[in-house]
Amino acid sequence: MTAEAPTILATSGGMVPGRRLRWDLGPLTEYAIELSGVTGRAPRVCFLATAVGDSSFTLNCFAQAAQYRGLAGSHLALFPMPNVDDIRDLLLAQDVVWVSGGSVAGLLAMWELHGVGEAMRAAWQAGVVLTGVSAGSICWHTGGTTDSFGPDLLPITNGLGFVPYSNGVHYDSEEQRRPLFQSLIADGTLPAGYATDDGVGLLYRGTDMVEALTEKDGKGAYFVERGPDGQAVETRLDPRRL
Repeated sequence: MTAEAPTILATSGGMVPGRRLRWDLGPLTEYAIELSGVTGRAPRVCFLATAVGDSSFTLNCFAQAAQYRGLAGSHLALFPMPNVDDIRDLLLAQDVVWVSGGSVAGLLAMWELHGVGEAMRAAWQAGVVLTGVSAGSICWHTGGTTDSFGPDLLPITNGLGFVPYSNGVHYDSEEQRRPLFQSLIADGTLPAGYATDDGVGLLYRGTDMVEALTEKDGKGAYFVERGPDGQAVETRLDPRRL
């Protein structure tokens, strides 16, 4: 079974420090699995660590977490070559695709090179739930703010654009994020968009943002748009606690 409509859960969270392992699945990732509607078998979850160069450590941490949780885990690696013959078939066979943080610029470049974006679109349209954190959140949008190019954040504007908004991640924990996101929307570099504090996710059904959710108390989501005076206008959205 797949989600009833094309579904994205774009987050600034989803993995938490584990009790026995490096990582455990956090409430946001558990909710992404719930959204897939799987019952009676192990959910099929594919992990992508493209944004950290397919780090073997990161992939191993996910594999351990997936096994501990009882998932049918797999991964898509692109370095030094794709680890499967048909990327589209791999993604279409999943219930959930989870994308790690890291360099969103590097992720998008590698995905373009190997046709991952179009394979992701096919999976999304087929009801495979797409989720991830940081770079794995921005990628589904038109763009956002990134440290892919250095410690001073810059805009990224070539996101996959599955949803017609920009995305701000780590909105409460990295001091450059909020002012840059607002200024890029005010000057038209980015379209209006949604931002998330750490531990918060945005649920999209089709291209509509339908709900903000959080795995931490006291956190927020935000809609930022360009006002009639050319200044950014930020509206806080209170997320539902998972």
